[in-house]
Amino acid sequence: MDKFGLSQPNRRTEDPRLLTGGGAYVDDLAPEGALHAYMLRSTVAHGEIKELDVSDAEEMPGVKMVLTADRLDGLDATLGTTPAKSPVDGRRGVTPERPLLAKGRVRFVGEGIAMVIAETLAQARDAAEAIMVDIDELPVKVDVAPGGPALYDEAPDNVAYVWKMGDEAKVEAALAGAAHRVTLEVEDNRIMVASLEPRGCFAEGIEDGRLHVCVNGQGVWGMKGDLARVLGMPKEAIRVTNPDVGGGFGMKAMAYPETFLVAHACRDLGQPVRWMGDRTESMLSDNAGRDLTQTAEMGFDADYKLIAYRTTNVANMGAYNSGFAQNIQSDLFSKVMMGVYDVQDACMTSTGVFTNTTQVDAYRGAGRPEAIFVLERAMDYAAKELGVDPFELRRKSFIPEDKFPYVSATGETYDVGDFHKVLTRAMKEGDVAGFDARRAESAAQGKLRGLGVCYYIESILGNPEESAEIEFGADGRVSLYVGTQSNGQGHDTVYKQFLATDLGISEDMIDVVQGDSDRIATGGGTGGSRSVTTQGTANRATAAKVVEKFTPFVAETLDVDEVEFEEGQFRSPGSNVVMTVLEAAAAAREAGREDLLKTRETTKLPGRSYPNGCHLCEVEIDRDTGNLEVVKYTVVDDFGNLMNPMLAEGQVHGGVVQGIGQAVSERVVYDEDGQLLTASFMDYGMPRAEGLPFIAFYSEPVPSTANVLGMKGCGEAGTVGAMAAVANAALDAMWPLGLRKVDMPFTPSRVWAYLQEADAAIAAE
Repeated sequence: MDKFGLSQPNRRTEDPRLLTGGGAYVDDLAPEGALHAYMLRSTVAHGEIKELDVSDAEEMPGVKMVLTADRLDGLDATLGTTPAKSPVDGRRGVTPERPLLAKGRVRFVGEGIAMVIAETLAQARDAAEAIMVDIDELPVKVDVAPGGPALYDEAPDNVAYVWKMGDEAKVEAALAGAAHRVTLEVEDNRIMVASLEPRGCFAEGIEDGRLHVCVNGQGVWGMKGDLARVLGMPKEAIRVTNPDVGGGFGMKAMAYPETFLVAHACRDLGQPVRWMGDRTESMLSDNAGRDLTQTAEMGFDADYKLIAYRTTNVANMGAYNSGFAQNIQSDLFSKVMMGVYDVQDACMTSTGVFTNTTQVDAYRGAGRPEAIFVLERAMDYAAKELGVDPFELRRKSFIPEDKFPYVSATGETYDVGDFHKVLTRAMKEGDVAGFDARRAESAAQGKLRGLGVCYYIESILGNPEESAEIEFGADGRVSLYVGTQSNGQGHDTVYKQFLATDLGISEDMIDVVQGDSDRIATGGGTGGSRSVTTQGTANRATAAKVVEKFTPFVAETLDVDEVEFEEGQFRSPGSNVVMTVLEAAAAAREAGREDLLKTRETTKLPGRSYPNGCHLCEVEIDRDTGNLEVVKYTVVDDFGNLMNPMLAEGQVHGGVVQGIGQAVSERVVYDEDGQLLTASFMDYGMPRAEGLPFIAFYSEPVPSTANVLGMKGCGEAGTVGAMAAVANAALDAMWPLGLRKVDMPFTPSRVWAYLQEADAAIAAE
């Protein structure tokens, strides 16, 4: 039985509907009789389009329209991007045009060349096969080093941006004067999102000549603005909705060509049009994640305190800038570049490079996992090189508790934190003291065992402003309109808990309304772990406004001089006269007080919150096969006050699994011709339940001061900590063999090759 109120492990109210087939996803909601769209995609990674003849396709049965780049007259037929801007010299990244359909040249396998709209999907596919395409192939670039065959005239060296932060000369001097200096280079392999539900959308005409576009995204207002720009329509003529969404992870936050093409076709044909991607199509065209090489340089004083840090990365942009891609490994990376360490001499350089591969953008964590990965890999490596316990090395450099609020080297103001307490709890719960015995047991079975630690901090991102609206219906139910968008996180459950706590309304009488630009005036959508902190603050402020508005009305209705609101009821002090919020709403409706039945508030957080925590991972490696197994995993997090501990734990579990997946099995691979070799789950190594351990989760909260609820976002934290924890454990297992550089993913073949390298080195001695 569910408990009442916040900070209770209430079961998800969404689950019965979703688990029994009651979900309403974009492909479920497409209008009956809607035309089907199919995208003809390039099979060539780089080339000039010499011929594109769609005449035969247009004559095929059921075909209503064939769109190509030269048939988009009247549209602003490009996707918008945000260039990076270097805080050191103000230099902006280059922003070559990204057309909705290939315009004269193709730049990656999977790029859309033409879209066919037909009565059935089979007819659209058949017609696409009848399109004549002749492409003169050009040299292909797939490596991330600047230079090589140029994709754009405005980037002759294929450099999309160069972004710098910090005083490099000062940092170099500090590194040069350090008692100990350590350098490490690591690879952060490309991965694909592979959400349970592929991307999809539909468009239909609605009342008064307006257009309704339904897309399984992470917010409706950005898409509404983009549609208005591309289609040349007023915003008020467009309605955008997000239905149930089967996973987003940042990939679905960005705009893609298909949505605009479907909307355009619907408007021109006067008929509903639908598009749904399949799995391989998604692997070819969805934004990928990570894909960068990184170098960390650390300087320590004689007592092994970290005093200087420099990091550089080269990031793969893919063939085009995606919406916010240039800022992921530069600005967002910098937010937590220095982690939890008290170091002011720090700098970074990030260089983005275009390649003939699918574009790269946000993936769960968006820059922060990449920053923590290289920092924490370097800390563990330094501990081994310097002969210092990795836990003690971190403690020596933690930001002291008495320095909060603390302004980091990159300008972030960490409001609170107690890193020593969290680390101590993690060492206890993870039984670090017993590790040597477990390593000996593994050795007795012919296996290598390693222990890895990662102490992460995350910066919650996104718009700090959010709105909420509470409406009392004639049927006695309450609607809560929110500006965020659930992609499976459990928003429905948590937001009901908020309102039940604040207004004393039973959760089963509350309906959470999201993802509809007609019903909700504004909103920031979902991304950057912002939802519960920003929306929760807005929800609470709106509930308080409801109480404020109703108080004089209730006093008048009850014919008393004074009314207080406590424990979910209006009460006259010193008497037993009470009235619930729902009773007050019913009385207001009867009295014609419509002004009391709908309340809207907007709030803006004064600062970001900074969830942090410690991940401990233990792995075992089979020396004969190279198989690496994660056998023990412990997480201690500081998320501030938890609104629903069970949901927070679920978010951590999901994030950790995605981190383990990248570390152990996931990797996007292109050949030298730019062909994707991992275009199905037969080739791409998704993590599976059978290969995962129990993930122990504990909470050591230090409430945030940046919101009234003291919360810190938790949606991405699991991923931020997991990659380095697993990689450090792998290195720890192989370090005794003389191996010093090992990189993800730790597949059996790669680990086996590392072991052979170690054996060969030993034999050579």
